[in-house]
Amino acid sequence: MDGREHLEAVERGGRPPIFAFWHGRILPSTIFFRDRGIIVITSENFDGEWIARIIRRFGYGTARGSSSRGAVRALVQLKRDMAAGRAAAFTVDGPRGPIHQVQPGCVWLARATGSPILPFHAEARRHWTVRSWDRTQIPKPFTTVTMCIGAPFESRRTSTRAVWRPRGRRWSRGSES
Repeated sequence: MDGREHLEAVERGGRPPIFAFWHGRILPSTIFFRDRGIIVITSENFDGEWIARIIRRFGYGTARGSSSRGAVRALVQLKRDMAAGRAAAFTVDGPRGPIHQVQPGCVWLARATGSPILPFHAEARRHWTVRSWDRTQIPKPFTTVTMCIGAPFESRRTSTRAVWRPRGRRWSRGSES
C-alpha cells in the first residue's frame, strides 16, 4: 500500500474521514476497507436494497438515497453519522457518471462536517473490465491489488447555505447570506 501514512494520520486526527474514489474501483475498495463501519450511500430502489444487504455483510453502514432521488436525505444522514464519529465513503463520479468527473456531494459533506477528504485508488494487476460507463474492474483470482492513498485535504467549512446543494436534477451554489 502506498500512502499508509495518510490513512494513519487521519485516524489519529480524531475526525472521521470522507473516503473518495472512482466508481469503477468499488469491488477491491469494498474488500480493502471492510469491517470499519464506514457509511456509504445506496439507492432507495430494489437494486439499492440488494446492494445494502450485501454491503452490510462487509461491515458497512448505509444512508439511502441517490443523486436523482433522496440525495438531500442521504447527505443529512451521512452528516449525522459523521457527527457520531463514523467515516463515510463516496464514489465521487457515481452513481451514473460521467466517468472520472467528481460530483459535488463529497465536497458538500466535507464542508458541512469539517471532516477531511481522503482520496484513494485501487488498481488490480490482472483484471477483467466491464463494458459499462465506469469501466468497473473485477480483479482476477490471485492477482495483486495496489492501493494508493493520497494526502487528506480540507474543504473550507462554511454554513450549509454557502455550499453546493441540490436544485432539482442539477446542483447549484447556495447564497452566501
